[in-house]
Amino acid sequence: MIKATVNGKSGFAINLDKKLTCDNQDVDYSAVKLPSGDYSVIMNGYSYQAQILKVDKESKTLVIQINQQQFEVAIEEPIDQLLASMGIKDAMARKVNDIKAPMPGLVLKVLVSPGQAIKKGDPVLILEAMKMENIFKATSDAVVKAIKVSERTAVEKNEVLIVLE
Repeated sequence: MIKATVNGKSGFAINLDKKLTCDNQDVDYSAVKLPSGDYSVIMNGYSYQAQILKVDKESKTLVIQINQQQFEVAIEEPIDQLLASMGIKDAMARKVNDIKAPMPGLVLKVLVSPGQAIKKGDPVLILEAMKMENIFKATSDAVVKAIKVSERTAVEKNEVLIVLE
């Protein structure tokens, strides 16, 4: 059984064994992918137009739009539920990695400071390499533990630039 949480509130238990059920209620549906990439869905006698806007496999979330209304859906598979029941829900979460230079370059700007909380996708550093400015972004939520470089200094490949915790 899969658990789906919609917009951080509503939870649904979905079973896909032989017939689709949602909270132990049979769901009569059909879905067809349209040439536009959208989906035409008929469920329990009602017609909907659905579009998948974003999929994040790592966090097991997706954003869908149904009849012009957006929903964020978080999925918990059976293994996620088992780990949560054992008190190790985040055991499969990605380890926070330090930010390292992928190639030699020059640090142009450090955009964070020690102790700062950062979110996945936040810009943290600008490195010039091969005459191009490369913006480094956080790969996960973390806290900046230490900054190992200063602006306008040269760095080598695999040198640790920022330590995260």
